[in-house]
Amino acid sequence: MSQISFSDAEYAGKRKKTRREVFLEEMEQVVPWKALLKVLEPHYPVAGRGRRPYPLDAMLRVHLMQNWFALSDPAMEEALYEIASLRNFAGLSLSEPIPDETTILNFRHMLEESDLAEDIFKQVNAHLSRKGLLLKRGSIVDATIIAAPSSTKNAEGERDPEMHQTKKGNQWHFGMKAHIGVDADSGLVHTVTTTAANEADVEQVADLLHGKEEQVWADSGYRGAQSRVQRDDLRWHIAARPSDIAKLPEGRAKARLQKSEHRNASVRAKVEHPFRVIKRQFGLMKVRFRGLQKNTAHLLTLFALSNLWMARRQLMPEVRPKAA
Repeated sequence: MSQISFSDAEYAGKRKKTRREVFLEEMEQVVPWKALLKVLEPHYPVAGRGRRPYPLDAMLRVHLMQNWFALSDPAMEEALYEIASLRNFAGLSLSEPIPDETTILNFRHMLEESDLAEDIFKQVNAHLSRKGLLLKRGSIVDATIIAAPSSTKNAEGERDPEMHQTKKGNQWHFGMKAHIGVDADSGLVHTVTTTAANEADVEQVADLLHGKEEQVWADSGYRGAQSRVQRDDLRWHIAARPSDIAKLPEGRAKARLQKSEHRNASVRAKVEHPFRVIKRQFGLMKVRFRGLQKNTAHLLTLFALSNLWMARRQLMPEVRPKAA
């Protein structure tokens, strides 16, 4: 066993837990580590003539912390040196080498080249299904715009060709769209697709359904979705335009429609929770990479982690009080 550094010994003796430490303790309990390591292990380099690779478990933990705390490769390396709780979570110590930014970058590239982000997403959802948290009786579909840099002051002298602009309300946005299908019972994401920002939401609806749901909820941007999904057994709940409701004459019919719309809106609200988690909790205010492929891998990882965070209370083992 390696000797503990003075910094790590000082950290071990402190008493108050920070919010970051509480968060990492919860994630330690809810992430299906064995399942994820089993997926990644065949693609991870083994020790050979070159420098011995860091343990796969440590690199996976570093990668997840990058996503949780919105850290770049250089920032992640510095954080491992500066923040004891991050080193402790990754099983690293200052008395031994710390992964540098190139090592962290290469690990992410390995995940991207082997499309392992999708496997991570699937493994997390399989874990949630085994725990009875993904019921799949109904789906909610929606999309959100994620901004991309619109500046042309870069090496290519142009904006990302895979990103496009679209108008929402009276404001123009440049970037991409993340389309998700969410379990209507739990609010957990079961499907993710991505497109440029200018693609209509309804174009992706068929790809967002897993095929076992009986009902689908969507906002008014998905009008006409029924004709794009070749299934006769679905019950659709697509929101009406507020302007169309306002045109109706006052009376019982309008009141019933408004009540129905309010009830459906309360179900659709669940689809906003994963968007809030990845944007506010995990800090995805703009795309991190150039091109849809890299950003899709990033989003798949973030939504897998958002599922774990949203379900953490149900996944954490119940702590029973000790008998007197």
